[in-house]
Formats: sequence, C-alpha cells, structure tokens
Amino acid sequence: MHLDTDIDMTRVQAHRAAARAAGRRYSVVSYLLYAAGRVLDRHPEANAAMAPGWPGPLRRPRTVRFDGVTAKLALDRPVDGERTVLSALVPGLESATLGEIQERVDRYRGEQAADLPEFKGVRMLGRLPVPLGRAAFAAALRDPRRRAGVFGTVSVSSLGHRTVDGFHSAGGTAVTLCAGRVVDRAVVRDGVVVPAPVMRLGLTFDHRVIDGATAADVLSDLHDTMEAFDDSSDGTAGTDGTAGVRVQGPGTDARGADRDPRPVGGLGQSTR
Repeated sequence: MHLDTDIDMTRVQAHRAAARAAGRRYSVVSYLLYAAGRVLDRHPEANAAMAPGWPGPLRRPRTVRFDGVTAKLALDRPVDGERTVLSALVPGLESATLGEIQERVDRYRGEQAADLPEFKGVRMLGRLPVPLGRAAFAAALRDPRRRAGVFGTVSVSSLGHRTVDGFHSAGGTAVTLCAGRVVDRAVVRDGVVVPAPVMRLGLTFDHRVIDGATAADVLSDLHDTMEAFDDSSDGTAGTDGTAGVRVQGPGTDARGADRDPRPVGGLGQSTR
C-alpha cells in the first residue's frame, strides 16, 4: 500500500543554508533520517516486522517490534564494475543527532563505499550461486533478533538528485520512505500564494504489520516533524556541531543550500 504527501522544506533548507555558511554540510536525506527516527520511536507499532512461521508449520507468522530504529538506506554504488544498489544501515536513529547521522551518511559517500568492511557480507553473497545466496540471505532474516542488524527496521530511498518528484518502492520493512526532489512550488500562506521549496515524500507500508490509519499517522507525523524541524529539540545543542546554526527568518534564501557540485550517487547531490 502507498501513501504520499508534500512537505514544505523551508525550515530544513534554511537550516542547511545557515549550516553551510558556518562551514558544515547536511544532506536532505539526513534530515529525513533524523525525522524518521523520532517518528518511529513515537509509533513503535510501525517499527516492526512480520516474522515468519518458522522453524515449523505449526508456528504462525507474528509481528515483532524492535527496540531501536535502524534505517536501511539505499545507495547507488558500483560493485565489481557493475551499478548496484547497496543497503547501508544507520542505527540508533531514535536518539542520534543530526551531526551523528550526517557523519554516518558521509561514510557511505564516494565510489569506494562498497569496499567498506560492513559490506563484506554483501560481497560474499554476490560470489555465491544465486539460489545459494538467496537461501543464505533468507536464513539470516529468520531470526527476528538479528533482522534489525541485517535488514534495518525502516527503509529509506531518495531519487531527489534527479528530476523525480515522487516514487514508491518496497524495501522489505514495514515502512519504506521514498523522497523525491526539492523544488520550488506555489504554496498558500496566510491567504497569499508564495514560492516554497517542497519535497514529495512517499510511504509504502506492509498491511500485514500496520493498517492504513496507522500509516497515515506516521506519514502525518513525518510531515509535521520535518516542516517544524528544530535540531535543538533533542537537547544536544552545542554538543555535536548541529547547534550554533542560526536559521534566519522567512526572508532567507534557502535555495542556495542546494548548490554543491560534488556527486554523491544514490544519496543525491547537494539537494539531497
């Protein structure tokens, strides 16, 4: 099942512009990860998975909730010369600061990300015959206690580095978040039509785990959390490099936050 919403990114873009002026850089996907951690911590029923009926047919499938929020972030990276989607885990999102999240995202930037130690298992699976590789991966997911460390608890994907407004995908978790590009659109504020940076956010959910009403609650909470972004609300102001960034008022041109020539593959360019 799929839902989507448009998010006014004015505060996020203003924060990015102010951070860049202060010599710090944050990608849009880091703000989404930050918000996802807080929101899923408030909605534990969505931070869950359907565990298979295993080891025998007498055991029914069941829903398992996770203690922490771990994102499975989709990356577009070359592996052995071929374009491949890698899944990078970003754990502890329920309490991680924006700066800590960005440090983790930065670790996966660049063409050599596939050579990092955490992708050793992926490289090994790629060398196995397809049937054997699939069986090994399925076996690793059978134990719910290991699932978060293998597959994450929420999937996050972004195509905002291209001219993609919105999309939907299923990442194998109860909730998959899909971010499109940030682009100026007409919005109404106090009865006046004005331009604002807007991002379309898609949410795909597993109906076996949560119903549509819960999914709508999660997406609405994500919408509100990102539109009202405040990096000092987690009590870490001044401790991790995310604070001390003053967000200017409505007159600030936040669109300058998107100007960065460095390519970052599946994480998008500076718009992400």
